[in-house]
Amino acid sequence: MRIIVCENYEEVSKKAAQMILSQVTLKPNSVLGLATGSTPIGMYENLVSLNKKGDIDFSEVRTFNLDEYYNLPKENDQSYHYFMYKNLFDHININPENIHIPNGMTDDIDAECERYDELIKEAGGVDIQVLGIGNNAHIGFNEPTINFEKGTHLVQLEDSTIEANSRFFDNIEDVPKKAITMGVGSIFKSKKIMLIATGENKAEAIYNTVYGKVVPEVPASILQFHSDIVLILDKEAAKFLKEEDYKIA
Repeated sequence: MRIIVCENYEEVSKKAAQMILSQVTLKPNSVLGLATGSTPIGMYENLVSLNKKGDIDFSEVRTFNLDEYYNLPKENDQSYHYFMYKNLFDHININPENIHIPNGMTDDIDAECERYDELIKEAGGVDIQVLGIGNNAHIGFNEPTINFEKGTHLVQLEDSTIEANSRFFDNIEDVPKKAITMGVGSIFKSKKIMLIATGENKAEAIYNTVYGKVVPEVPASILQFHSDIVLILDKEAAKFLKEEDYKIA
């Protein structure tokens, strides 16, 4: 596990975008695993800028998003489908056929989850998976539980996650209570994982991810076992880490 600590959110966003740039430059038809939420927005802004300058070409890139709210239409401005197009896809030269996001409006959850896992497999797996992390150390929407889920599945969201996401909605009652998410097993199959986190509210989750026991009650702790993972943090998110365990960007 490599840990890079940056001065602030802006530097975290630049460093994360540079890693995506390197990946796509080396492999133009890369398969990218993408995340939503407030943390990666700065990274997406940097990638849009790099694309407009001609420094990165998305024409052959394929993407798979981690998750989507269940039973929330993709036209809703809080759906992750809407988020991704607003913050990235509408502004880069990606082929729409190469964009994959779980269908939260499906009538058959099991079939949709199987379909999504099969699409990732057919693509050759994810080359680099971008992750955020929840205050309770969830990755994707894999909440603390008694076991690690292998594949894409429907999950009941924790109250703490609903509360954290309520800032994006008019009322907490409007926040979906369920979501479709790649499982921890799906995430772990990614060839490379890049987790980005900023803010003091993520510091405890980062500490538990790096130093804690590997248990499903701390979903991100499984990342300790991955062979190629980098954490890109700001100083606040890294406040509980030992200085000898990270590199200053």
